[in-house]
Amino acid sequence: MSLKSKLNRFKGHLTREAQNPPPSSGDGAAAVREAPADGVAEAEAPIAPMAPAAPEEVLAAAHAAPAAPADGPAAASAAIPFLQKWLDLSARPYVWEDEYVMVRELRYPASQRHGRYAFSALHETMAAWEQAGLQHPLSAAGKQAEDLLFFDTETTGLHGGAGNTVFLLGHSRFEGDEVVVRQHFLAAPHAEAALYHSFLQDSRTATDLVTYNGKSFDWPQVKTRHTLLRDLVPRLPSFGHYDLLHGARRLWREDLESCRLSLIEREKLGVVREDDVPGHLAPIRYFDFLTDQDPDTVAGVLRHNEIDVLSLITLYIHLSALLLAREQAEGSGEERYKVGQWYEALGDLERAMEAYRQAADRAPELHHKAKIAMGRCYKKRKEWRQALQLWEEVSQSGTPLSEEILTEMAKLYEHQVKDFERALFCAERAYERWRQKAALLRRRSKTEEAAYRKRLERLAQKAAQGTADQAEYGPGLV
Repeated sequence: MSLKSKLNRFKGHLTREAQNPPPSSGDGAAAVREAPADGVAEAEAPIAPMAPAAPEEVLAAAHAAPAAPADGPAAASAAIPFLQKWLDLSARPYVWEDEYVMVRELRYPASQRHGRYAFSALHETMAAWEQAGLQHPLSAAGKQAEDLLFFDTETTGLHGGAGNTVFLLGHSRFEGDEVVVRQHFLAAPHAEAALYHSFLQDSRTATDLVTYNGKSFDWPQVKTRHTLLRDLVPRLPSFGHYDLLHGARRLWREDLESCRLSLIEREKLGVVREDDVPGHLAPIRYFDFLTDQDPDTVAGVLRHNEIDVLSLITLYIHLSALLLAREQAEGSGEERYKVGQWYEALGDLERAMEAYRQAADRAPELHHKAKIAMGRCYKKRKEWRQALQLWEEVSQSGTPLSEEILTEMAKLYEHQVKDFERALFCAERAYERWRQKAALLRRRSKTEEAAYRKRLERLAQKAAQGTADQAEYGPGLV
């Protein structure tokens, strides 16, 4: 309950003690409603955030404030500075407990393109995940497009903490054949409860968030601020969460100078921002707005956030297309190799090997690198000889193998193939590579060196024993 509402509870007592007559209902905003006998102001129904009224009707209701209760929603609308500018930005007030926030709504047809894809491609993406039937962190199998809330925030600081206020909760989602963007803007710091009432009412039917660094920043910030208001607002839903930053880093960390969303938009999604307000300037613009209350001050921030939540749709479609090897986003050889690494890390070796094969075919410079990775998959599948065959082919081509692969070869030759001489040869090469790297890094682990020496001694003994056995019993008996 706001301070103004609490003071209203005592209005009747104060007027009786002062023995002043109730104020008459004069003209203009000075008119004050007489308090009921019990001193408690009658509650007013809050304005729904997305009522069907046209902007002209909202403005007319705001100008009709003198005929409305002074502490009702219409009075709050009348008190909004630059209301016409807000309406021109497609924003309207949401009032709760005599406080208001502004909710901006924009609608796009599903056929509209945003970068490389039309929004309608999300439906095809969801169907492709359903058909693939695989387990993956980005899989949307069993969900509908309307279940996903593409979500982003703007805050008063770029770091976490209880003192960091979320002043804009923006999201896009499918509603029928449209993509709807809604932005809940905190017009005054003391109206946070109204902000979360508005957002939670609007997002209650969604099941999953789709964010960019939202697991580490956006949603924890929302939860922190919500905790401070937990007695005034409903509970936060238990959303599922797709954080697209992790996928972007897996695929493009070595290809791009950074994984900023704006850079990925330009380089990978075909989205070009014009006259964009950088995210790091959003707090400054908001603080300026708190001083001048002019919506023009934060219009660029709203537009920046709008593009963010629309680009999340495009990015999710593109990442899914790369993972599912769909025709519209076959990807480069390097991208196919990174997709293979992702599947390998998840234990889906069949899809990993297919991605590695595609990488080797599309990028000749990745041919040997992909073969090494395929050998690693064969080893995990316990197909020892196929793994050794690939690694030997790479070695014979003149491509140097790492000490890790040479050590794996030594282990397979020793324990699976029982070729101790070849195992000793691989172990010696692995030890030499390790020494070269240790000298270069000026760091040598005694534990690692002891493990290498122990393996070499054991293999030397086994190789010598095998030679002695052949000399005593003749070749082919051991």
